[in-house]
Amino acid sequence: MPNSHSRVGVASVCAASLAFSGLLVTGLFAAQPAAAADPVGYQNVRINEVTSSGNDTVELYNSGPTAVSISGWKMADDGFSPQSFSPSASSIPAGGFVTFNSPKGLGDADKVVIYTSGGTVVDRVDWATNAAKPAMARCGGDGTGAWVTTTTATTFGAANAAGCPASVPAASRVVVNEVGSDGSDTVELYNGGTSAVSIGTWKYVDGDTSHGAASVSASAPSATSIPAGGYVTFNSTIGLGGNDSLFLLDGSGNTVDSVTWAAAGASPSDERCATGFQTSANATFGAVNSCSGSTPGGGTGGGTGHLLGGGGSLTSGCTPEAPSGTGATPSGTLSWPGGLDVTVADNVCAFTTSTGPEGRDVSGLAFDPADPSVLWAAKNKNWLYKLVKSNGKWVPDATWSATGKQIRFAGGTGQPDSEGLTVGGNGHLYVTSERDNGNNTVPKDTVMEFDPAATGSVLTPLHQWDMTAQFPQLNTGSKDDANLGFEGVGFVPDSWLTANGWTDPLTGAAYNPANYPLHGSGLFFAGLEYDGTLHVYGLNSDGSFTTFGTVSTGKPGVMDVTYDAGTQRIVATCDNTCGETHTFLKVNASGAIVPDATYTNPAVMPVDNLEGFALAPASTCANGFREAVWSDDGIYGFGPGTSSYGHALYSGTFPC
Repeated sequence: MPNSHSRVGVASVCAASLAFSGLLVTGLFAAQPAAAADPVGYQNVRINEVTSSGNDTVELYNSGPTAVSISGWKMADDGFSPQSFSPSASSIPAGGFVTFNSPKGLGDADKVVIYTSGGTVVDRVDWATNAAKPAMARCGGDGTGAWVTTTTATTFGAANAAGCPASVPAASRVVVNEVGSDGSDTVELYNGGTSAVSIGTWKYVDGDTSHGAASVSASAPSATSIPAGGYVTFNSTIGLGGNDSLFLLDGSGNTVDSVTWAAAGASPSDERCATGFQTSANATFGAVNSCSGSTPGGGTGGGTGHLLGGGGSLTSGCTPEAPSGTGATPSGTLSWPGGLDVTVADNVCAFTTSTGPEGRDVSGLAFDPADPSVLWAAKNKNWLYKLVKSNGKWVPDATWSATGKQIRFAGGTGQPDSEGLTVGGNGHLYVTSERDNGNNTVPKDTVMEFDPAATGSVLTPLHQWDMTAQFPQLNTGSKDDANLGFEGVGFVPDSWLTANGWTDPLTGAAYNPANYPLHGSGLFFAGLEYDGTLHVYGLNSDGSFTTFGTVSTGKPGVMDVTYDAGTQRIVATCDNTCGETHTFLKVNASGAIVPDATYTNPAVMPVDNLEGFALAPASTCANGFREAVWSDDGIYGFGPGTSSYGHALYSGTFPC
């Protein structure tokens, strides 16, 4: 909503407090002098530790680059009646601490509010019963980090103990990531923890101490929790102004996080960066923080990457599907080697079709080696899309088909459950299907070849290879078992196999493509979701195929397969079943294809059924990176109310 208030000074705060308690106040503060100017850098001063254990001590920390005068500053408790205090020094040096004993008793469940001499709220901390015994402290030790109840001796006048406690509560991993006081008064929260956090009872309040705390869920009804690495955004119903603050409180009333900004801050927004909160030239809610602008102010810390939201709202009939089948991440998995920021890279509900109006189920992805500006995508319910970039998003190429093209099995029949696709050496599209969606209890594990230059809105395969008989374990009469077949496929050129000394399992000798004259210029590696194996085939031009055996990925499932010329590796992707991981495979010294390294997704991404993965060719490299794209089979994102809800595609970066 638009800004609904200006900064309320000490006088009006006191008057409001007295009026609220039933006392009639008339003219008590009518002739007060003009408020003093706030000192430079005041917004860098943070409450760092507080105790209500008898001596009622408060510690302030200056996270800014220059000293800040605190002369004339005041504090209040839950009565919001500011009172002078006697600090250990009249200014706080850069990176320094100042302590003082509270001039009023602090209770078991109370708060501390710090004001400049002009009445501007600098910082605030709230705590529930006994949470400040022995003390409430920021575990960053330096004005940053999660608020927790210390379990060791207090550390007033020095950095807080690093392990206070060693295991920070999940709720304390949530931070205010961006806030704007420019019209909509938007707030973005980020969960930097490893588990979801319920926020259904959480509240927030601004720096106007006459305002009561507002409910997060009332401002964003669908925001009942934040998944690990997830975001929630909402518009403040109490207004945000210049020289203001935003305080986030959990269901017990404990402060989770806060940010304070000066008159020029938070318009259009303040965003969390490595050096603290900075004023952004453009608001980036649900987007990668720009981290360029004015001098840092407010708190620091938070997420190490950001997820750019796609915007828009769900359309009628577009029904996201929550993820299922989450499993453990394999041991020895490495962190994502590319950039930590990720962009939502499609329009909301962009893949609605007549056979899948819910707008989800985008699975296989493949860049076109002959034209890296083209990204091919397969939707499970028998559709193909040719995608091109427009304003930073992957959108259907209208010159090919603005709504995608439907595919059929050989003979123009059936509804292929199209899961994976790759571009062959001849430029044709090779698509895998697990079953016929018109008869989904029976497996139909096939590879189909389509000519992307073919005209018409429905494509039929030039060739079709049926491997169903090789997988009797999937033919149980259960649609769930039938759905565990070919989930991905990658074309691997003969040149890579021969250059790396791959041993042909059929001969026991070095692979010689000439032994298979009808197979084209490479082999196809089809990923079986059932057990995570890759099945290697030569697809012959006469409709027959040669089976070269299996390759173990070391994971319980495979959702996509790609050959990456940049790393000279075959990449087997698994979704949340395997902890959102990508296993890069090589040819070892014995001529066998084996796992080389496994990487997780960037931490900012949702833990969903991310079934598609593609790396842009090395020819697209810029500044040492190239694009990586993921597809979400369920367009769930971080759930209702989040910027990723209703989107299928994510874009990040990977090293060249």
